[in-house]
Amino acid sequence: MKFAANLGSRPKWLTFDCYGTLIQWDEGLIASVEKILRQKGAAADRVSAHELVRVYDAHEHALEGQKPHRSFRDVAGTALAMAMKDLGLPSSDGDIEVLTSSISMMPPFQEVVPALAQLQKMGFRLCVVSNTDDDIIAGNVQQMGGYIDKVVTAQQAQSYKPTREIFAHAHQTLGVQKEEVVHICASPHLDLQAARDIGFRCIWIDRSTARCPLPDYTPDAILDKLDRVPVLFKQLGWQ
Repeated sequence: MKFAANLGSRPKWLTFDCYGTLIQWDEGLIASVEKILRQKGAAADRVSAHELVRVYDAHEHALEGQKPHRSFRDVAGTALAMAMKDLGLPSSDGDIEVLTSSISMMPPFQEVVPALAQLQKMGFRLCVVSNTDDDIIAGNVQQMGGYIDKVVTAQQAQSYKPTREIFAHAHQTLGVQKEEVVHICASPHLDLQAARDIGFRCIWIDRSTARCPLPDYTPDAILDKLDRVPVLFKQLGWQ
């Protein structure tokens, strides 16, 4: 556990990235891509799920940065079709349904629901801020034990992380200033970039993935799992 000596005053709200922080994104994405590849038969034998995910991710992030805003379902479907074309794979309209339906069913990490319950018991209000559509994330939120008080999506904000717009929309929706929020995330290049650029307090959940922290930004705290957050807050006297 690494954290700054002074994280400031107790926040009113905790905001969370969803996929990769609360929800098992990497594991679920690989599983759904493997299912898509199996449906392609022999044509997909030379392409690994990890390679398809790598190319898909690059297209997805590029499309999310374009204006006007496009729904995540549209972005994901277009990115998947582009990635499959790049890798010489046939694509179909059914591929995106496999992907988006699997996202809704991706489960939380094992420690997440008990940690959320503890944080809510400590008096914090909990909000998810996610680069997705309302209908896709609904299935994930249902798996979090009823402890999420508010969900803010890119669909609502008409903007994707790491832009300032989605976080400004979240803070306006919650009725707070950024100084009254602590953001908790596992994504360096979406959430940590936003924290650096906007200047809100941020805790990085380092789940030992291949994603590296930004070289020019240090989060206010670095923890390995979500259940370390209540422990940190008790050490800070935020009970």
